[in-house]
Amino acid sequence: MTLPPSAGHTPGQPPRQLLKGCFVTGTDTEVGKTRVSAGLLHWLGAQGLRAAGYKAVASGMEQVDGRWLNEDVQTLWAAGWPGVRPEQVGPLQLRTACAPHIAAALEGRQIDFAALRDGAHALAQQVDCVVAEGAGGLCVPLGPDWDSSDLMRALGLPLVLVVGLRLGCINHALLTAEAILARGLRLGGWVANTLDADMPFLTENIATLQNEFARRHQSPCLGVLPRLAPAGAAQMAQAAAAHLNDAALRRLFGLAPA
Repeated sequence: MTLPPSAGHTPGQPPRQLLKGCFVTGTDTEVGKTRVSAGLLHWLGAQGLRAAGYKAVASGMEQVDGRWLNEDVQTLWAAGWPGVRPEQVGPLQLRTACAPHIAAALEGRQIDFAALRDGAHALAQQVDCVVAEGAGGLCVPLGPDWDSSDLMRALGLPLVLVVGLRLGCINHALLTAEAILARGLRLGGWVANTLDADMPFLTENIATLQNEFARRHQSPCLGVLPRLAPAGAAQMAQAAAAHLNDAALRRLFGLAPA
């Protein structure tokens, strides 16, 4: 796979700045990426940092008070530094809840790689850290010859892999980790998110994931989230942050020990 022609910087111009933060991806869709991203934003804010979420492509919107809104974008915006606008957090929001390239086709729109890449860099000019969140899993198609992993590579942020704890999660997690490394991306750590509190052998699955990620990739567990009750954006972010690993996050973001 090759990057789109617009992936690099313009010849003769200085390279774009290196972004600070992380890129949150998942083993699948609906595994808790937004919950984890909101928790990371809350944690970074508690360290005195201006942190903003960035969901480059979001599909699925609801009409609220005459406005079309994507729930994930609104959650990330509410959890992050208030000095940015929702449209900076979610520059491309599509109405139909389906794969982004299909949703874009339904609206007669094209997903512009350069615009998404440049939007992240523009946002980074205003904040200390960007917590980007992907759509679906690692390899979701976004254009005719590129996918989410190409955008991750262009932004250069370490990846945080959200593992949804359910039957089959060990295989899904380890395959995704191998795909991350095969694409030249850096796995900064992983977060376990409990989808089913009654999952058989939940503790044993978490222990296996911890052992395998450490043995295969020397990748730390950044937190284990229990099944959390539905809550507003601020409450969700705070609850998720409470279950993140402070020491591991400090290493990931290059912060001094507490």
